[in-house]
Amino acid sequence: MADAFFILVIISVLAVVVVLMFGLGGFAKGGKFNRENSNKLMRLRLITQFIAVCLIAIYVFFIRG
Repeated sequence: MADAFFILVIISVLAVVVVLMFGLGGFAKGGKFNRENSNKLMRLRLITQFIAVCLIAIYVFFIRG
């Protein structure tokens, strides 16, 4: 069970990294993509970070308990 949950935590962290890279790439390039998607990517990053932090906290809670 713990191994499967750890894999879920890793996937959620990787999702945050992917969204962050898209946001940084759009910001660096600028232009139409950045104007149209910067707020959406920021919101998506915040949501994925929240989910990742919650999953990490739950994982640590169960491992220690």
